[in-house]
Amino acid sequence: MNLTIHGNHIDVSPALREHVTTKLGRVERHFDQVIDATVQLTCEKLRQRAEITLRVRGNNIHVESVEDDMYAAIDMLVDKLDRQVIRHKNRVKDHHGDSLKHQQAGQPSQ
Repeated sequence: MNLTIHGNHIDVSPALREHVTTKLGRVERHFDQVIDATVQLTCEKLRQRAEITLRVRGNNIHVESVEDDMYAAIDMLVDKLDRQVIRHKNRVKDHHGDSLKHQQAGQPSQ
């Protein structure tokens, strides 16, 4: 997975980079077909925003989180992303299974 981390009005320290990389490892455990990920960390007046766009085969998953602390925003972001990746994985798996059932149902029994 190609990982790109950008900072808007914030310097991306090695500690922040390591925190993002460690947390995204959890997503890779559930779904290993990730092409690349772009993380945008933004510091506004009193809010810290973390956004990610995850490119998977056939789809883009975009998640955003706003918290008071950047580390909390990253944690919330990864929680949301993990749920969406699992849901995407189940959709891909269910869709494939349904097409096989429809093909077999259309064949006459002998």
